[in-house]
Amino acid sequence: MFDKKTNIAAQEAFGEAINTGHVDAFDDLVDPNSVDHDPAPGQQPGPEGYKKFFTEMRTAFPDLHVDVETLVADDDQVAFAYTLTGTHQGPFQGHEATGKSVQVRGMQISRFAEGKLTERWGSTDEVGILTQLGLN
Repeated sequence: MFDKKTNIAAQEAFGEAINTGHVDAFDDLVDPNSVDHDPAPGQQPGPEGYKKFFTEMRTAFPDLHVDVETLVADDDQVAFAYTLTGTHQGPFQGHEATGKSVQVRGMQISRFAEGKLTERWGSTDEVGILTQLGLN
């Protein structure tokens, strides 16, 4: 049986994959038919979309780190607020590395079924990232 604890553990494993760069973990954490309601431009669905997006983010910000500030969950959803940090060391949205650090907030709601991410809604302060990098 899958429950709130299982879903929290899956969400925590998703965050750990982001923080460590072990994006192949998304194969076990994301349903192949998962829907991202707020995808990055050009992001394909399912595990492959997350793998490509976070590989690109970790290329741009090799020290990318997501810290969960608060988390709430029910039987099939996990919602959390987070702080994202990183240092711009590689190409990002067509811009060369600036060497500048960023720190922005974001929120996400994830729906799970059988311990796998099936839907995601989220928002990260993308304007804040560009402003801190001096790119807007």
